[in-house]
Amino acid sequence: MDDEQRKAQGMSVRREVLGDAHVDRAVAGTTEFTGPFQDFITRYAWGEVWSRPGLTRAERSIVTLTALAALQHEGELAMHVKAALRNGLTEAQIREVLLQVGVYAGVPVANRAFAIAQRVLEEQRVLEDQRVLEEQHPTEAAPGQGDARDA
Repeated sequence: MDDEQRKAQGMSVRREVLGDAHVDRAVAGTTEFTGPFQDFITRYAWGEVWSRPGLTRAERSIVTLTALAALQHEGELAMHVKAALRNGLTEAQIREVLLQVGVYAGVPVANRAFAIAQRVLEEQRVLEDQRVLEEQHPTEAAPGQGDARDA
C-alpha cells in the first residue's frame, strides 16, 4: 500500500471511529503548521495501526482508553470515550476499563478518568435522547415552508 492509499484508508477508519463531525472539525482546523501532523496521524495511527487485523475496533478502544487514562491525556480520553461507544463498548465495559486503570495506574488517575468519562457519557445520553425525540416527532413543516407566523 502506498502513502495515498494508506491516507485514504486512514481517513475512512478515522471517520468510522471518531465520526464525521469530529474529523471535519479537525480537517477544517488544519493549518500549514499542523498539516504534516494531521497527515502523519491519518496515515499511521488510522491507516496503519487502527487498520490492522489483529484486534477488533472495540479491543483497540479498550487499549486506547487504558493508555490515555493512565497517561492523563484528558482531551483525548474524552474523544475516545465517544469513539469507544461508536466501536460497540458499553458503559459497563468502559467502567471496567477505568477500574482496571485504577489498580495499575493509580486511584487518582482513575478518579479523574471516571469524571471525564461520566461527563462524556451523560452528554452522549442527552444527544441520543434528542435524536430519539426527533425521530418520534419529526417537524411537520418542510424546511422553508413555515406557517403564517413566519410571514
